[in-house]
Amino acid sequence: MKQEEIINMSDIDVKDTLSNLSDKLMKMKLSHNISPIENPLKIRHMRRDIARLKTELRKRDTQ
Repeated sequence: MKQEEIINMSDIDVKDTLSNLSDKLMKMKLSHNISPIENPLKIRHMRRDIARLKTELRKRDTQ
């Protein structure tokens, strides 16, 4: 997910996407602990997407 896409999203969409990605990340980590997933870099990318979403929410709160 690119920063431009996040900027164009509404606050509600950002929060929904953040909660969905957080749930997916948790499930992916659990499944990775049980049996290794094909591409473990997906976990890193998902963490970074979550960080981008949190950063944008924080930026909007301070404005």
